Amino acid sequence: MAESSGEFPTIIGSDAKFKGELSFEKGVRIEGAFDGHIKSKGVLHVAEGAKVAANIEAANVRVEGECKGNLFVAEKLHLLATAKMEGDLRTTRLEIADGAIFVGNVVVGQGAAEAAPRRTAPQDATMGHPSPSLSPEPIRQAQPQLAPAPQPRPRPQEIRIPG
Repeated sequence: MAESSGEFPTIIGSDAKFKGELSFEKGVRIEGAFDGHIKSKGVLHVAEGAKVAANIEAANVRVEGECKGNLFVAEKLHLLATAKMEGDLRTTRLEIADGAIFVGNVVVGQGAAEAAPRRTAPQDATMGHPSPSLSPEPIRQAQPQLAPAPQPRPRPQEIRIPG
């Protein structure tokens, strides 16, 4: 059973499904499903078993569950061992635990998260990209694409015409 605490005064429970925009100052722990956009100056914790499909702008983010979308983290992003992350990351500090799955591009360093794109219109949560969905399928680890094997050239045949 989830209990609110000083660090996470707001909890979206494991039986909850939320769609829309979420903004907060302190901390939020998501244990259920969230689809939309999240903006915060506080800490976001995506708990193990949670499914989040959102673009996220926050000071600190910890991911244990599944997360699809672009993340802009001003301070530190921590992908724990059970995390499954798909999307592009911009953060000042990044920690990825052994076992975490990440598919996407990443920019890490001072000022990396400061260049977060501005939303011009409330089109969709992914700022022009196809909207992430909370499908029951797990995020799959990217498989390398191999080029087809070269086909051997046919050997030239010599044709003799009797004459």
